[in-house]
Amino acid sequence: MSRTALASVSPVDGRYARHTESLSEFFSEYALFKYRVRIEIEYLITLSNQGLQNIAPLTEDEQYKLRGLYMDFTLQDAEQIKKIEQVTNHDVKAVEYFVKEQLEALGRKDLLEFVHFGLTSQDINNTAVPLSIKEVQIQVMLPRLLSILEILREQAKSWNQIPMLARTHGQPASPTNLGKEFYVFVERIDQQLIQFQHIPFAAKFGGATGNFNAHNVAYPNHDWVAFSNHFVNEILGLYRSQTTTQIEHYDHLASLMDCWKRLNTILIDLSRDIWTYISMDYFKQKIKEGEVGSSAMPHKVNPIDFENAEGNLGFANAMFEHLSAKLPISRLQRDLTDSTVLRNIGMPFAHTLIALASIEKGLGKLILNEDKLAADLDNHWEVCAEAIQTVLRREGYEKPYEALKALTRGNAKVSPESLSAFIDGLNVSDTVKAELKLITPHNYTGVPLV
Repeated sequence: MSRTALASVSPVDGRYARHTESLSEFFSEYALFKYRVRIEIEYLITLSNQGLQNIAPLTEDEQYKLRGLYMDFTLQDAEQIKKIEQVTNHDVKAVEYFVKEQLEALGRKDLLEFVHFGLTSQDINNTAVPLSIKEVQIQVMLPRLLSILEILREQAKSWNQIPMLARTHGQPASPTNLGKEFYVFVERIDQQLIQFQHIPFAAKFGGATGNFNAHNVAYPNHDWVAFSNHFVNEILGLYRSQTTTQIEHYDHLASLMDCWKRLNTILIDLSRDIWTYISMDYFKQKIKEGEVGSSAMPHKVNPIDFENAEGNLGFANAMFEHLSAKLPISRLQRDLTDSTVLRNIGMPFAHTLIALASIEKGLGKLILNEDKLAADLDNHWEVCAEAIQTVLRREGYEKPYEALKALTRGNAKVSPESLSAFIDGLNVSDTVKAELKLITPHNYTGVPLV
């Protein structure tokens, strides 16, 4: 670990940097400059192809070289923009000047004043930020989540024939199977991903107050709405909000934050359940040579991966909650509160990514302890009471629920022998008695669902 990591205020850039370093390409200040340069260049290229007065088209070679500015964007380029910002005291204006310098080097002074033409800073920010958010979902966040989903799906399939004592309200309940309980989380995540796919990555692009004032006064006969829809929707691959103030509404971004919050809540639930299964000895954990579970108790193998995940998911959700509640609110045509909040947009994703890494690691360490699951079932024959009283209902037996309640609720331990004796005393046919005696905690697991 470098001294920089050791000296970091946030563990995102310190202790957990190995899990979050991929996010720096999307959420760092370097990344924001890179995405802003990308928007400015793509806007200039698109503008130059409109056949407008005094805007001569860029050649294919010039377009290639300009695109190279953001495709090969370096830390040195970002530092150059920062130096310009020290003079302008405005970060987006510094990006504009940086692009102009590169354009001048190409010998296209005639296009200098068409860089950032008719735009306000939020036309750049409210396309750069959603583009970075979209691409980090595709390249980093979703692949990691889908990796966990696939592990859960495989574990659910592998453990589908493993009967397990269910616990409702923490008490022994009708048996289930381990694979199905894991598949519960597969289905929940799948459902959220379906909703995720329908959330647009919305962008604002329309000038100082959203009305194309500057564009329209310079070129009143040009269809700027159609131009911007083409630029944002087709060139950038985003979704242009049609009627805006100076800034994007952020309603769709809030939906994205809320969707991740729900996904994280599901993963918290998963982490707590697995933690509990480990505490019940249903799972052992693979150990690594040299690792220590406790500074005092040598025997400990703690479920730290799921504890780490739960903590980071909760922290991420607190930030997602603030983002989704704050960003859609802005005074009149805009205030600056969204700007400082958006600079932290990477933080909840970083803590989520740390949690995803922990969950994936924890899932990979699980060793099924079938003997313990079987022993728990053997110790709770009272869970067959539901099955027996339901068959008796079918047979028209008088007050079967009450009969089983008297046998099982709060009394001495129910055993196979005591249950068999109870069945023998029932006023039913020998065929029904034989049917009832076939019911055990191991086979009373319902319909296979996975």
